[in-house]
Amino acid sequence: MAKGIGRPLIDESELVLIDDARKEDLRRRLSRIEGQVRGLKGMVEEGRPCMEILMQIASVDAALRSVGKIMVRNYLEKCATRALRCGNPEEAERVYQELVDLVYKYAR
Repeated sequence: MAKGIGRPLIDESELVLIDDARKEDLRRRLSRIEGQVRGLKGMVEEGRPCMEILMQIASVDAALRSVGKIMVRNYLEKCATRALRCGNPEEAERVYQELVDLVYKYAR
C-alpha cells in the first residue's frame, strides 16, 4: 500500500502546537522572507553586483534563523515539555534524541 493511502497524512499526535499570535508572527516573517527571496531572484536576473546579492543572502539567512529560533522555542515550550512530563520513558528518550539532533543542527 502506498504511503498515505488509507490513513491520514498527518498523525494528530504529531501536530505542532503553535498559538495563534505566534503563528501570525511566523506567517508575517515568512512572507517577508518570501519577498526577500523574490528580490534576490530579480537581483540575479538583473545582473546586480555580487556583493549586493551576497548581502541580501545574508539578510535572508538571518531572517530564516530568526524563524528557526522561534520554532525551537515553541518546540521546547509545547512539544518537548509535554512529552517529557508524560511519564513514558520511550517518549522521553525520543525527545532527548530530538533535542540532541536539534542542538547539533543549530550549532553549525
